Amino acid sequence: MNMPIVQLLVLAGIAIFLILRLRSVLGSRDGFEKPPVPGPGQSPEQRRGFEVIEGGPDHDIIDHVPEGSPSAEALAKMKRIEPSFSVGEFLSGARGAYEMILMGFERGDIEALKPFLADDVYETFAEVVEARHDQGITIEAEFVGVRELALVEATFDEADKLAEITVRYVGELTSVVKNAEGELIEGSATSVKRQKDVWTFGRNMGSDDPNWQLVATDE
Repeated sequence: MNMPIVQLLVLAGIAIFLILRLRSVLGSRDGFEKPPVPGPGQSPEQRRGFEVIEGGPDHDIIDHVPEGSPSAEALAKMKRIEPSFSVGEFLSGARGAYEMILMGFERGDIEALKPFLADDVYETFAEVVEARHDQGITIEAEFVGVRELALVEATFDEADKLAEITVRYVGELTSVVKNAEGELIEGSATSVKRQKDVWTFGRNMGSDDPNWQLVATDE
């Protein structure tokens, strides 16, 4: 056997050894392979390559209020006037508004809140803050978070396009109340208390002003 043939056999043996070695490390992918698993953000319709059929229930509404309820009908009317309106986005904004307004009131700094409060709500808040100031009472508060948030009711006046949405909150905060002498009269800087509020926000749908205003408060 001549030298070139021997060299070819040696190289072929080395190649076979390397292929077997790679198969033992990487495994093989023979035959039928399963299609890639869809990502968590894909809907079942998208996974099957189908388009979502229009005209079904609006989960942006029925995820928050019962389907067919007066509140659901009111929210649907709001969307017809203003297609960009989203209930989920509204509630996200309502969560942030709760902290901003509650802490502004607790600390007596409500002037910056005026654009977000109806006139009568602002006047009520201002009277309470002024009374505390006259008595020398100060409040040191820290917001912890919103423990619960739920849409309670929605109404829509088609005549003037006035939308009102009522939200129930359970907030958590620390609060310390001191008198004019700086003495503690209520609360604790370390004890977290829960506060329940029911707030109603209003807005004229389709208007240029995107801000909702706090129009009523309850407990």
